[in-house]
Amino acid sequence: MVVYSMREKAAMLGTKRAPAKYQPKGLTIVYEDRDVIVVEKPCGLLSVGTDRDKSRTVHTILNDYVRKGDPRSRNRVYIVHRLDRDTSGLLILARSEPAKLFLQEHWQETEKHYLTVVHGTLKPAEGTISSHLAENSAHRVYSTSDAASGKLSHTGYRVLKEAKGFSLLDIHLLTGRKHQIRVHMSENGHPVVGDRIYGKRNDACGTLALHARSISFTHPVNGKRLDFTTGIPDIFTRLIGKIDDPAVM
Repeated sequence: MVVYSMREKAAMLGTKRAPAKYQPKGLTIVYEDRDVIVVEKPCGLLSVGTDRDKSRTVHTILNDYVRKGDPRSRNRVYIVHRLDRDTSGLLILARSEPAKLFLQEHWQETEKHYLTVVHGTLKPAEGTISSHLAENSAHRVYSTSDAASGKLSHTGYRVLKEAKGFSLLDIHLLTGRKHQIRVHMSENGHPVVGDRIYGKRNDACGTLALHARSISFTHPVNGKRLDFTTGIPDIFTRLIGKIDDPAVM
């Protein structure tokens, strides 16, 4: 993992950090420089607004942050990828259009690992789930045998722990389709705990147990490889007990 001191970050930014009153509320900035910002998104916060929902989002919060309180500022952030509202974890945003385009064009080189708790015991304990994913008019994603109407999607998984009728998984997201992990796990008989769309009807857990734990990508300007890993949300230990910090990379 690349770790920089506050002084080194300031030197890379070339500007003073925003005053405390302009620091983003409800988000944790994991890393920032002139070209990218990496944040840890909490569960319940949208990545970006939609036609149906224009509430407070990661995008609006960070736009306010980079403008340092000046509504006339032309500074802005650019969405590189998204996390579902109820998924927590690491999210990359770009600080320029060229940086965004580079990161998206090289997205296949980005390593993304998630932690999730699912219902039941998986056999085999390690494997890859593949299917063509499509979306219906109700915005529900599903697997289809029609390759022309769905996008080929691959989800690698590895069981880390089993307890209380649940399994803790390390998910290696090999492609990045909407609701991919949730659909693949549900269709294989092991829905993500707390999933109100694809999960069990009698699931009493009010929080989706899905967390974007680590991400590794090539910096769009200096070409260095950056690696970031977050902690484990409390919901995971409440569901499955003590967790020895797994090596997910």
